Amino acid sequence: MTDQAQSYRRKVNSINKVITGLQRLGLAFGPTQLLAVRGRRSGQLRTFPVAVLPLTGGEYVVQAFPKAAWVANVRGAETVTLTRGRRSRTVRMVELPVDERGPLLHELVRTSPASVGRRYVTTGLAQSSTPDGVAAAAGRIAVFRVDPV
Repeated sequence: MTDQAQSYRRKVNSINKVITGLQRLGLAFGPTQLLAVRGRRSGQLRTFPVAVLPLTGGEYVVQAFPKAAWVANVRGAETVTLTRGRRSRTVRMVELPVDERGPLLHELVRTSPASVGRRYVTTGLAQSSTPDGVAAAAGRIAVFRVDPV
């Protein structure tokens, strides 16, 4: 990971602590929800703020950092809990095959502020911040569909 990516990740981790605290107080804002999932090795409940995004008629959670712990934990979990403000729901997160990720990544970057595409370049997941550039990195970016249980 480059120095720029490490600096960005530290900044995001600091902001995530604030977001997690506010969410736990019941304050919901933006697409952020708290993802609670059992650790794949420890079995302990782990909580991560994630953006639950409405794309192509469904809800999706998209990886923003390489080696994100929540990705590995979700892959090993039957169900997870998503909490927004004071409302929680148990869901199943289904990882999309690589060939289905590209169109959703393209849509995400095309319909979002430019900073979203740049994030994937900064973190080293994509070579280009354009919708096509991020979609081309589908093999490196996990995308999960949120399904009701």
